Amino acid sequence: MKNIEYTSKSVPNRRKSPRETDRFFQSMVFINVLGWFVFIGALLVFHDARPEFVSGVQSFWGLEGRQGWSKTLTLYLAGLLALCLIISVTVLIMKRRRNRRDKDHFGINGYVLMLTAVASLIILYFEFTAS
Repeated sequence: MKNIEYTSKSVPNRRKSPRETDRFFQSMVFINVLGWFVFIGALLVFHDARPEFVSGVQSFWGLEGRQGWSKTLTLYLAGLLALCLIISVTVLIMKRRRNRRDKDHFGINGYVLMLTAVASLIILYFEFTAS
């Protein structure tokens, strides 16, 4: 451990150490990446839960598509979006408690994930209350 300042208790000063070696930072990055994978899963569920588009050719041939949302998949979608929201808020709280170094970043992707999940949940709520 070169160039790391020590306090009087001979514990490394974490404000001067590289953050890539910090276990808390590594777990924060892992949780953040997990949140984005959950969001990708929510996008995949959204694709199957939404009403199907029936084109003119399909209606000409008499092929029917689902005109409404799938109720079971919509519950999974809402659960995945809520999980994204919980994960993003957790990461933002972790960042707020730990960002003390001079070169620590703001972490805009946590805010993007949180705002996207909140907006999606609001749109999903109004989609179901309107019908």
